[in-house]
Amino acid sequence: MKATLLAVAAGLCWGIGEVCTRSALHSGKLGPISAITVRSLVAIPVIVAVYLLMTRGAVGLRIEPPLSGVDGVNWAKVVLGSGLVAGALAMVCFYTALSLGEVSVVKPIAFSIAPVVGVLLGWLVLGESMDWRKALAVGLIVAGVALLTSSGRSDPEGAPAAAEGPR
Repeated sequence: MKATLLAVAAGLCWGIGEVCTRSALHSGKLGPISAITVRSLVAIPVIVAVYLLMTRGAVGLRIEPPLSGVDGVNWAKVVLGSGLVAGALAMVCFYTALSLGEVSVVKPIAFSIAPVVGVLLGWLVLGESMDWRKALAVGLIVAGVALLTSSGRSDPEGAPAAAEGPR
């Protein structure tokens, strides 16, 4: 239950954050790379502070293992997979997409593809279970993305920027 509540909290934070980001990007006064830079500079001190609290078991938080115990293989997984692919490349793609399109289209696409890839790679690479419910959920997500990106959407490919409405 704790994991579900934290996942809901993350989703709420991301939803609010991306609406704010999209609004700032579409003002024409901030670019996607500037937005990522600000996001990262604000996030890093908070993350470091929480890490320090958790490695010391402060205020009843679960004790986090120190980074000194991480081996080379796990460093590579976190640096390449989480840092480079998910942290840098995904954010550059996502923020650039937000600067070009509507959050109501960009956000659901990006955040629908992620769970599909996670479920499939969890099953194929990590040996996690796959049952009919997960398979159906993946199918529904893919169908939802197809519906969202079909030609009837409000942000047609190639539409002029002025067609997006007031900024």
